Amino acid sequence: MKVYSVGQVNNYIKNIITQDYVLRKLTIQGEVSNCKYHSLGHIYFSLKDETGSLSAVMFKGSIQNGLKFKLADGQNVLVTGRIAVYERDGKYQLYAEEIKQDGIGNLYEEFEKLKNRLNEEGLFDFELKKDIPKFPKKVGIVTAKTGAAIQDIMNIARRRNPYVQLILYPAKVQGEGAADTIVRGIKTLDKMGLDTIIIGRGGGSMEDLWAFNEEKVVRAIYEADTPIISGTGHEVDITLADYAADMRAPTPSAACELAIPDVMTSVNALRDYERLINNQIRSKLSLYNSELDKYESKLNLLNPRQRLQNQTQYLSELYDRLKKNIDNKYNQAFHRFEILSVRLDGLSPTAKLVNGFGYIEKEDKAVTDVNDVKSGDKLMITISSGRIQAVVENVSEGIYG
Repeated sequence: MKVYSVGQVNNYIKNIITQDYVLRKLTIQGEVSNCKYHSLGHIYFSLKDETGSLSAVMFKGSIQNGLKFKLADGQNVLVTGRIAVYERDGKYQLYAEEIKQDGIGNLYEEFEKLKNRLNEEGLFDFELKKDIPKFPKKVGIVTAKTGAAIQDIMNIARRRNPYVQLILYPAKVQGEGAADTIVRGIKTLDKMGLDTIIIGRGGGSMEDLWAFNEEKVVRAIYEADTPIISGTGHEVDITLADYAADMRAPTPSAACELAIPDVMTSVNALRDYERLINNQIRSKLSLYNSELDKYESKLNLLNPRQRLQNQTQYLSELYDRLKKNIDNKYNQAFHRFEILSVRLDGLSPTAKLVNGFGYIEKEDKAVTDVNDVKSGDKLMITISSGRIQAVVENVSEGIYG
């Protein structure tokens, strides 16, 4: 048995379809669904009827000459093009070269009629829209309990404000009976005194989202006392629930962002500001402490008490220095005095009046010559221990007469 690769099989089927004369160019009638305009200018959509659907694409080069209106879901159209295989995905699709309108689709026509009637009744009036609370504590959600929508809402709510309580009413959001469960969900949550209610689901075709276009859902939204945010489908999808809601969001995730403020970003910003302020305060305190120390040192220098203490200490030092100088001067003077005293004593006449020597005066005049004295003269003799008065009896010349 020969084994083929996936690419070989896809290429084989592609060649078969390409060689088919009918599929090279044909016109197909159907209703547009899942219409998406790509950022590069291409249009991706499906053609549907009661028997099935066919994927289609119209490239930017064909749009300029082959499409004279804005393609949208619900339109009945005639599409001319070729059928070919997209080998990467292994599926065939219609490559549209020209699209013409073939009347308005039944669903789209019903949508427009109901929208116009409800709008005339005032259900979509902007004056009646309720304000969305800025800081909710409890938020209700009407959507399927499984799927990406509820998971996205929970993740976003946890990230933006984990303190908000989420209350889910699990509703059927597609198919028979979906509108009834959505209505019950709105009415049930509305009685609970919540701050905000979110309704919605992920993207889909117009048929998939039709429950949110039913009149009973629109009236339940209009009659609710609780502000309601509708986030149904993708950004290009618009339902009557979006018109009736107090605020419309392009997706369920966006609805959650509108309902729950990003408190954690503010909290983190406040924490950053707190750290910044604390750092600045510490820096300022450190600077002021340094300034305080500097001024304290300067104040201590200028403080009268400190200056008095410094001057007292300086005075004490001067006193010690003066006393030392005086002592030195005194010692020097006293030493000199002792030397001079010794010298003076050596020159003093009385210093010699020892060992029998004396000083002889006659009539208060010193007797220096024997011829100055004669017998009978009164003399005064001074010796070291006192004075003696004597009368001369005999005078002899020469040392010993």
